[in-house]
Amino acid sequence: MGKPHPIALRERVVAFVNEGNTNREAARHFRVSPRFVNKMMILHRSSGSLSPARQGHPPGSKLSVHGEWIRKRVARHGEVTLDELCVELAERGIEVHRATVGRFLHRLGLSNKKNPKGKRAAQTGDRQGA
Repeated sequence: MGKPHPIALRERVVAFVNEGNTNREAARHFRVSPRFVNKMMILHRSSGSLSPARQGHPPGSKLSVHGEWIRKRVARHGEVTLDELCVELAERGIEVHRATVGRFLHRLGLSNKKNPKGKRAAQTGDRQGA
């Protein structure tokens, strides 16, 4: 995403229009798009401020406030899958994708692997003859 126009330009554009010029004249004069001038005038009328809105996502995650619950849940039942956690979170009113849960567990330093050593689970029957 591009950078927002400087505050000084925003103020000059609004002042130019407030002097009696049209939005299109302001756009030609300052070499900006007519849409930018329209947005600045709307912003000036509605809030009185010309500062740009914050770009990007807010810091943190949907799951940040539930971190302690997730940590206790994984500690209590170590063998939990991402899908099981998603279902339990949905029961608590939090709809998230399993990838979000996986990234959050990684950030917490937790694992959702069924066998923490990374080895296959022991087989229950002897299948040498098959």
